[in-house]
Amino acid sequence: MKIRVFLLLLLLSTQCFAENLKDALKSIESEWATVYYGLPKAKQAIAYSELLTKIQPLIEHYPNDASVIYWQALLKASYAKHQNPLTALQTINEVRNLLTKAIAINPQVMNGAAYIVLGTLYDKVPSWPIAFGNDDTAKTMLETALKINPNGMVSNYFYGEFLLTHDEEQAAKSYFNKALAAPIRPDQPYADQQMKHKIQLALKKLN
Repeated sequence: MKIRVFLLLLLLSTQCFAENLKDALKSIESEWATVYYGLPKAKQAIAYSELLTKIQPLIEHYPNDASVIYWQALLKASYAKHQNPLTALQTINEVRNLLTKAIAINPQVMNGAAYIVLGTLYDKVPSWPIAFGNDDTAKTMLETALKINPNGMVSNYFYGEFLLTHDEEQAAKSYFNKALAAPIRPDQPYADQQMKHKIQLALKKLN
């Protein structure tokens, strides 16, 4: 009887920790969206630094949780935009390593979002010998994200953006339209509404 009670308490405790972690990451996502879409550029660096401090306890408590590692990587990637070029390059290498680690733990982490960020990095950063940029790797990463989440707003938008930067306007337009059709998540309405606005602007430029 005591063993059964212990196991039940252990199960409830595990579920409680999982729910607390999920809520904490939702809070991080909401705050990141507020900074990314809502704050003036001049104030973003401090805000990202504060968010990296805020996520540190989660990193310490859940060092092998793929979702926590993903959010650490995304915050670092966002912060890198406000650093000097040499520091930013070092940060971006850290981001790549973190995302690779997250994918190794759970290939479908954040419904393919790790592949989206990683693919975007490979697309945007300079190629060797300066950095690791590679169009073919970027395309593979973004297509992998689409396989994981074929109807996702973010997966379709960023693949469309990749196609657009490689002069495939009509193909890009179809992915933008698919991204626009994706539903807004009830737990992250602000982030998704801002993303939809971004997609609408992309389509407007194409039309």
